[in-house]
Amino acid sequence: MSNSAIEFKAKQIPDTLSKLGLIILAIGVVLGILAFYTDHSRALFNYLIAFMFLLSVGVGSIFLISLEYITGAVWSVPFRRIVEFLASVTILLFILVIPLLLNMHDLFHWTHTEAVAGDEILKGKSPYLNTSFFIIRVLAGLVIWAFFYFAFTRNSKKQDLSQDQHLTTKNIRLSAVFIPIFAITITVSAVDWLMSLEPHWFSTIFGIYFFSGTVLAALAAATLIVVLLKEKGFLHPKIIDDHLYSFGALMFAFINFWGYIAFSQYMLIWYANLPEENFWFLHRWEGGWIVVSILLIIIHFVVPYSALLSQPAKIDPKRLKFASIWIMFAHLFDLYWLIMPNLESEHGYSFSSIDLVFPVSVVGILILVFNYNAKKYNLLPLGDPKLERGLNFRL
Repeated sequence: MSNSAIEFKAKQIPDTLSKLGLIILAIGVVLGILAFYTDHSRALFNYLIAFMFLLSVGVGSIFLISLEYITGAVWSVPFRRIVEFLASVTILLFILVIPLLLNMHDLFHWTHTEAVAGDEILKGKSPYLNTSFFIIRVLAGLVIWAFFYFAFTRNSKKQDLSQDQHLTTKNIRLSAVFIPIFAITITVSAVDWLMSLEPHWFSTIFGIYFFSGTVLAALAAATLIVVLLKEKGFLHPKIIDDHLYSFGALMFAFINFWGYIAFSQYMLIWYANLPEENFWFLHRWEGGWIVVSILLIIIHFVVPYSALLSQPAKIDPKRLKFASIWIMFAHLFDLYWLIMPNLESEHGYSFSSIDLVFPVSVVGILILVFNYNAKKYNLLPLGDPKLERGLNFRL
């Protein structure tokens, strides 16, 4: 392992990045406070959208780390540290979840005792949908994700110094344990935070639907950072456009997977035509929501699918930057479509400037999280035994 990768020293991340992140976050926080003061309910639902987006990026990044280890992937090794940086967002969720837990009564219909008392369906679900058990599930999920995040990154960063290959073996074993646990916890989170907003609805595929969007958001965030770092000369000189192909290919694959799952969920509910299932889609096809539903198809599938369809597009830095930014916006739009129809409104869909506030804070948080980690740790996992092969990867 005595190669140029070991001796690589990245350029210092400019201080202007942290200043930019702080300014954006400060603007987002001030606007968020004003939003809660102006319209508490709408601000709370929009805050939930921002929270679920950050959850997607953080937990989705842990999944990508485990996926690399369990598959023995080589191409992604030079970029794993960036994904680890994004995974640290998971730790912030312990703080960001507090406003939601304190305002559960305003979010969830099933927290209203009088509503449950007069509803047989909610009575039947009350052993699961109750405040105490909900909080236990949320905190348990966060603790589990945080444990695996610290375990993966501790071994990875320790390997920078020791170059002990057995640490890779440990992370492979951790990945084998994490992936089935991830499948359960991400499904529980999707059901708790999103599906239970309309507690009468049934869908057995919803967890997979949210999983596909989660991985897409994490992939898009990592791709954007990788391309920007490469363009600015912060990555190893052996990294060329060929390395970008797998990012484009994976995003394209998960765009198709999301489209398949989204269509399957709709088709099965439409075909069965059961009142306890189809009302959820009918709600999103009335009162102006039909426009949002059609836009979701275009924004989340048609545009990114077309942008990444050709092979040259998958290694074009400009195209990848566009696609990654667009996909992150598409995931936010998807969360908006999932969450906002549950906000009571007599006039159906209505746009508010509050809907634009919390994504500003999300951008600021992601910038600051990356900047903090990039100044503290190596951009490359210098002790990984597969790093040299990863740097020499060619199509």
